[in-house]
Amino acid sequence: MTKKRVAVLISGRGSNMTALIEAAEARDYPAQIVLVLSNEPDAAGLTRAQLAGIATVVVDHRPFAGDREAFERTLDDTLQMHRIDLVCLAGFMRLLTPWFVGRWSGRMLNIHPALLPQFKGLHTHRRALEAGAQRHGATVHFVVPEMDSGPIVLQDSVPVRDGDTEETLAARILEVEHRIYPQALRLVAEGRVTLASATAAAREQ
Repeated sequence: MTKKRVAVLISGRGSNMTALIEAAEARDYPAQIVLVLSNEPDAAGLTRAQLAGIATVVVDHRPFAGDREAFERTLDDTLQMHRIDLVCLAGFMRLLTPWFVGRWSGRMLNIHPALLPQFKGLHTHRRALEAGAQRHGATVHFVVPEMDSGPIVLQDSVPVRDGDTEETLAARILEVEHRIYPQALRLVAEGRVTLASATAAAREQ
């Protein structure tokens, strides 16, 4: 089995990155995490990746202020240099331009802490509580130019409990994220879910 070469893009602690790294340690897992890339030089996840023996690169966005595409061209050059097949966004706090998304169309995944298409954007747990949602969850989706709008690969949910706060709900959703992101990456790496098949499935709903 030729394993897909995966880069994980982070901006912080990288807890979903850690879940992917741990899953990829299994011999039968169809992907290997070969690169962790961050736009934040002090991202805690970089240390975790280094301890796992994974190459890390920092591409600080600040020197590229006002030129997002130049920043992304540097990202893309780095990914090409490491012969990356698939990209996983895991708390990467930069909006990507259509140019970069187009370069990696069908090969880039993101995880969002809500049951898309509900609660796109930020503060999902607070908004779910304010809306009186009975269930709340997480979604892995292909990245498209529109934020949090790509075809869904996998999602799962938990019940919202009486007395839940943002913090208690976030903690349970994080467990869902850590479970479904490795499953979704497996599906894509094995070719069982593609951008085209996920798009077709969305149309049928």
